[in-house]
Amino acid sequence: MKLPALLPSLLIGAVASSRSMTPMATITTARLAGRQAPGRLLLLDRPLFRFGALLMGLGELLGDKMKTAPDRTVFLGLTARVASAGIAGAALAPEGQARAGAAVAVATAVPLAYATLAVRKQAMARVGQTRSGLVEDALVVAAATAIVALTMRATRG
Repeated sequence: MKLPALLPSLLIGAVASSRSMTPMATITTARLAGRQAPGRLLLLDRPLFRFGALLMGLGELLGDKMKTAPDRTVFLGLTARVASAGIAGAALAPEGQARAGAAVAVATAVPLAYATLAVRKQAMARVGQTRSGLVEDALVVAAATAIVALTMRATRG
């Protein structure tokens, strides 16, 4: 097991630290565009989960700007990060390394959630919740898109 092989899993875990649903939504979008993940997608290849991942990803981006949005480090927020990072980390890991990919992604997402929350709170104090959230959204979605695009390959037609 080489770290570079699991780098996409580590990076998608970093994405999950800020936006828990973005990893699954991005992988789902890539699958709908005909891209193939290196690992198996047990859930995200099922229509109900695909739709749910896309809907939850969009909902999270919108809901994060609300004044009542909970911190990402509350129990349910961390639980969502563990699930999403694990699923996405396994999917982006090389064949046969799904468990290691999931573990690396989760081990990145959970502690980094605390760090990204601290940075976000500082940004909120400077520019407000909506602006800081939009900047964070742009960075996180761009990162997820790049990670997934570089890791998933086009399927043969």
